[in-house]
Amino acid sequence: MINPFAHDPILSLIVFQAILLLILLDNIWITRQARHHSPPQTFPMVSVLVPARNEERSIAICVLSLLAQQYPSFEVLVLDDQSTDGTRSILEKIVLAHPELRLLDGEPPFGEMVGKNWACIQLARQARGELLLFTDADTCHNKDMLTSAVTALVGEKADLLTGFPRQEIHSWGERLLVPFFSWVMLSFIPLSLGYRFNLSVLSSAVGQFMLFRREAYMAIGSHESVATSIVEDLSLARRIKSARFRWRGVYLADLISCRMYHSSQEAIDGFTKNLFAVFGYRLIPFLFAFLWLLVMFWEPWIVLAGVIVGQGYLAPPGSIATCLALAILVWLIPYMNLGIPFGLAFLYPITILANVGVAGRSLFYSLTGHAEWKGHALPRARWRWL
Repeated sequence: MINPFAHDPILSLIVFQAILLLILLDNIWITRQARHHSPPQTFPMVSVLVPARNEERSIAICVLSLLAQQYPSFEVLVLDDQSTDGTRSILEKIVLAHPELRLLDGEPPFGEMVGKNWACIQLARQARGELLLFTDADTCHNKDMLTSAVTALVGEKADLLTGFPRQEIHSWGERLLVPFFSWVMLSFIPLSLGYRFNLSVLSSAVGQFMLFRREAYMAIGSHESVATSIVEDLSLARRIKSARFRWRGVYLADLISCRMYHSSQEAIDGFTKNLFAVFGYRLIPFLFAFLWLLVMFWEPWIVLAGVIVGQGYLAPPGSIATCLALAILVWLIPYMNLGIPFGLAFLYPITILANVGVAGRSLFYSLTGHAEWKGHALPRARWRWL
């Protein structure tokens, strides 16, 4: 006999997952369409700005890929943010072979200013370009990246262009945690609405790639206006939106790759720093979001398990099958779009559990003031209920 109390939630999940699927498909189409523009008659000068702190594993690949860009007018500035590993010596060797590279010495941050934001402030002050591209030191760029990105920015008439690089993931911590943030942004922020309505919550950016028009960047106060923000990319996107500038997302997985972390522990520490901060340290929305993700993607499996062990026929088999099929599609489609190994999509229940666990760690570390990143202690979170 069908239990209506279990059946109704399954139907609700089907509806919600169908909405997510529509958002995903629309977002994928929009971000890919942003690449379908003719090149501008003249290309503006671009300043490529790279903050680097203890990046000896990736800095050479990143900088050399940027210096190799097939673009008519650009400069590359790298700021050594007081690295204690071999980053500085690697950069000095590159400068000998490529004197056009501008290597800056970073000064220590002050007050509660986040180190990366201070590094970006110093870089922007030295930049000469009409466009400013902030990218991370763990990225690698196709030689056509700048041409394609600037063509998209000009064609979309955007003041901020952003997007997701293809994520390189090798350890299990990386596999379960790193794709999650891309999946969330692609699934829960409908670009069709975000572009039309002046709601800052419907905006986002990815710090691995943020291409600004200089005048817009300066008008919102540059990185100085978000100097204490741990999630400066999201904060800058919301300031762009609030100031009624135009932001656009673009497909980048074929142009840029990135390995954010090099071990499971690094991935755990990185998302411990970010997850609670993404919610602006708002406790109730944070708890609700992760509890809802648990319900949405685990309840169908729990109901199915009840059917298998003979604990009542809790929902029609068709409803359970539909719910599980939609869940797989909601993960499989964005993973394939972003170049993430598609087999990981079928592990989405484990992905959810892993991220809920790290979310709890993020909450604890943020509230107790134990969060740090790359040797910099982060300020204790000033949390609120809503």
